[in-house]
Amino acid sequence: MAMTTDVHVRDLRYFVAVAEELHFTRAAEKLYVSQPALSKQIRALERQLGAELFRRDRRGVALTAAGAALLPYAQRVLAVWAEGAAALAEVGAAERSTLVVGMSTSPGRGGLLPAIRSRFTAARPEANVRLRQVSWDDPTAGLADGAADVAFVWLPLPDAERYDWTVVAEEPRLVALPDTHPLAARAEVDFADLVDEPFLALPPDAGPLRDHWLALDERGGQLPCIGAEIASTEETYEALVAGLGICLVATGNAHLITLGGVITRPVHGISPSRYALAWRREDGVRPLVRAYAEACRLVAPMRSADPP
Repeated sequence: MAMTTDVHVRDLRYFVAVAEELHFTRAAEKLYVSQPALSKQIRALERQLGAELFRRDRRGVALTAAGAALLPYAQRVLAVWAEGAAALAEVGAAERSTLVVGMSTSPGRGGLLPAIRSRFTAARPEANVRLRQVSWDDPTAGLADGAADVAFVWLPLPDAERYDWTVVAEEPRLVALPDTHPLAARAEVDFADLVDEPFLALPPDAGPLRDHWLALDERGGQLPCIGAEIASTEETYEALVAGLGICLVATGNAHLITLGGVITRPVHGISPSRYALAWRREDGVRPLVRAYAEACRLVAPMRSADPP
């Protein structure tokens, strides 16, 4: 079969759509073209290739041996072309490049953000960084819905297989309680002494993160008593002062809620918290995402987990 060299990518796209749907009308809808136009184009492609690609009869549409042989190659050409188009778009994006960094609370941690930003800017002087504050009911801090390119998040993430990350800080989880609480007199607390206490919980949408801050894994199957739900640092502080419950907090965030009337204590018997910079797995190849993650890796080990 003498294959001509100037087959259009569009024609291959039409062929693959019909081959995948095995139905001209459905394929035409998927391609946003009319069915007669699609049929005409496929016939022209068959003439050009000198081979029949589909058998059409009363029972419907089926691939011929020639069509079946061509299909995987056509799919590969389209996939490679899509990669080429993405590479082109990436160059365009880099020229007017903005990286959106999502977070639900400021990372703090000894000036982590400014340190990462100066490393990142040295590596990518053309890039703009935009910080985006996201509410606590989105544990991915804007990654899941595309509002952020990279985000500072607490692990574990929901749908973790969608993301890659680099851990910025691993910190003990402390317990925060009102200074009038009976346990406040102790220098440190066993988690066993906390399991029956009412806890403050993140919104249900936070999923595995809500479970993590309720220390569900360490409760041996006993369900927590929820005293109140919290969706911000301010709400957490107010609920603690009002005596609605106690909560776990990462060491690096303790200073945000230990204002008047609230104290924190070390807790034995629970795993540490892990704070990370995360991104969508498919975005790991994007130069700006890679450069920001790299700046993060260089800076994070130099930082102490203690608040300034």
